[in-house]
Parts: sequence; structure tokens; C-alpha cells
Amino acid sequence: MFKLGVNIDHVATLRQARGGFPPDPVWAAKVCEKANAHSIVMHLREDRRHIQDADLFKVQKAVSLKLNLEMSIAPQIVKIAQKLGPDQATLVPEKRMERTTEGGLDLFKKNSQLKRVIEALKKKEILVSLFIDPDLKQLEEAKRLGADAVEFHTGDYANQAKTRGADREFHRLKLAVQAANHMKITAHAGHGLDYQNVVRLKSIKGLEELNIGFSIVTRALETGLEAAVREMQELIS
Repeated sequence: MFKLGVNIDHVATLRQARGGFPPDPVWAAKVCEKANAHSIVMHLREDRRHIQDADLFKVQKAVSLKLNLEMSIAPQIVKIAQKLGPDQATLVPEKRMERTTEGGLDLFKKNSQLKRVIEALKKKEILVSLFIDPDLKQLEEAKRLGADAVEFHTGDYANQAKTRGADREFHRLKLAVQAANHMKITAHAGHGLDYQNVVRLKSIKGLEELNIGFSIVTRALETGLEAAVREMQELIS
């Protein structure tokens, strides 16, 4: 059975669209805790397009779940992570113009900076995960850098789920998980997973945790919109 990390970034995206208060990421985190999620995932982007600094500290205080902070290696973000002290930090690539994370880190770029950030986080007793493509060379470098875990980017698998490329990407992911297990690196996966393509991953042994956000938030709209409309109709009738 996989552990489930729920990414609540897009609850904050909706809030930021109007610049108001609701919906509150703290409320979302409490709902996830009540629904037996294993962890809360929040990405503090440099442009603060959704999660804000204060959200991190409020959520950390409000729930007892593991807090997984997705973050770049920008110095100002590293300082916030050191102050926050999340249970886990997942280092991810970040481009200002991208709509969402487009792929895994290339660990051979900015290698020395990555190593310094990993060491700085570990000094604060923060577990460090690296978001990488299911590539054996990247995995070997993650091991060399001292990562506690890796999160395999499943975007290619998700994009190919309804094409002939699905089998290839699934097999690639499975081999990467097996290699991570052999190297004694905890294997997680995430990005683009939904209520259809996630089912197949249950057959991959050694994959410990799935981090899923957008599809859960959009499903919540689908399953809860009718109740919300009926409640408002009753209030104004």
C-alpha cells in the first residue's frame, strides 16, 4: 500500500486568483489529515504564485502530518526552509514561465550548489529528496550527493498513459524504482497522476509514496459542486 502525499498548492492558486482569504490551505491540510493522507506537500515558488511563506508555518502548526516542502535551491528559499524545518525537503527544478514543473532535476548541472544545499538542510535534520526523471544516471548521482530519497517524475508516464508509449514509460519507472531499492534510496513518485493512470502503479514493488495534487483538487470540485450549489440555493430561497 502506498503512502499518499497530497499537494495543496492549487487550493492556494484559487485563493490567489482573487487575492482574498478563502480557500485556506490550512483548512485543506486539515481535511487531508482527516482523510488519512500521510503527508502534506507544498511548493514555495520564488514568484509566490500560490503558496505563501506564512502558509507553510500555519500548516505545520495546524496538522501532525509530515510536511514535505518542494523547493528550488535559490538561497532565499533555502533560508526559509532552514527556519521552517519541514520533515522533508524535495528539491525541484523551477522556471519562472512554466505553468507547472516540466521535468526532473539535472543533477549534473549546478552540482556543487546542490551538494551545499543538501548538506545545509541535513544539518537542520531535514530529510532531502531529489525530484528526478526515472533515469539511472540521475539516480546514481542522487546517491553520490547523499539524498535520502528520490521522487521520480511521472509526467512522461501520465502524458503517454493513453498511447503506445505508456508501456515504455511504465517499464522505465519500474526499473528506476528497483534500482533505487538496490541502492537503499527511498523511492517516491509524482506529477500528472490521476484517478485513472495511478492504478497501474500499484504493481510496482518498492515504491513507497505517491505525491498527488491537481487531480485531487479538481476531483473535489466535481464531487462537491452540487452540494455547494444546493446549500447556497437553500440560503437564498
